[in-house]
Amino acid sequence: MDTFLSQSQIGQRIAELRKRKGLSQQNLAKSINISRSSLAQVELGNRNVNALELQQLSMVLGFSIDDFMSGDFLINQEIKDETKPSKIEERISVPTINVQKFKNVLLYVLERCAGKPNVGETVLYKLLYFLDFNYYELYEGHLTGAKYRKLPFGPVPQKLDVIILQMIDQRQIQRVKTEYHGYSQTRYLPLVKADLDELKASEKEVIDKVIEQMSDWSASAISNYSHKDMPWLASREGEEIDYELAFYREPPFSVRNYVEEIEEE
Repeated sequence: MDTFLSQSQIGQRIAELRKRKGLSQQNLAKSINISRSSLAQVELGNRNVNALELQQLSMVLGFSIDDFMSGDFLINQEIKDETKPSKIEERISVPTINVQKFKNVLLYVLERCAGKPNVGETVLYKLLYFLDFNYYELYEGHLTGAKYRKLPFGPVPQKLDVIILQMIDQRQIQRVKTEYHGYSQTRYLPLVKADLDELKASEKEVIDKVIEQMSDWSASAISNYSHKDMPWLASREGEEIDYELAFYREPPFSVRNYVEEIEEE
């Protein structure tokens, strides 16, 4: 395809148009008969788009190919919607916290990790971040639905302080102050068991893998690791971290085997 646009520019335009239409990668990929992993590679600029795929994309996303391939194409222009006369589907990436699920996930993590002297607030927050974003990358759905913000010491779940206070008041957890390697540390101890009926098998599997991989790391080690993860790198200080950025991870952060998916296509 002769064009002065790079693969990266084409991928970026497709990603922005998809988001404006309120489509997940899975839904868009299905509508043009390619795998979600292939679409992710297109949006990353690692895979080209052939003429047929571009034509299908133009129909689904409602753009003119000539306009799309021009240098002055505006992403924010009004997009025609000829394929979806009904209500536009809500973006799958918009999280809505499930407080009860979040509490049970937190209790389960504490059951597994509260006895480890390194697991203070910093490590706990990062474990929650990775289990939420790993689950989203794998299943394109939210585990707890918590929103995370980029702060200087790493991704932090919003409204966690309110939930923690509720759980303390309801005697579900206990907050304790300890000292670890000469530094003051805030820790949480579970006082009740997590209701595992609240967790699907796939959710528990992701949580267990994150705990197995990272729960023995020091606060500085897991913080440094989180600062190299694409969702963190691509977000601005103080911003909410977009879950869809998990699809742009590369090894060792990616938990989905895109190579195998492409080979099976």
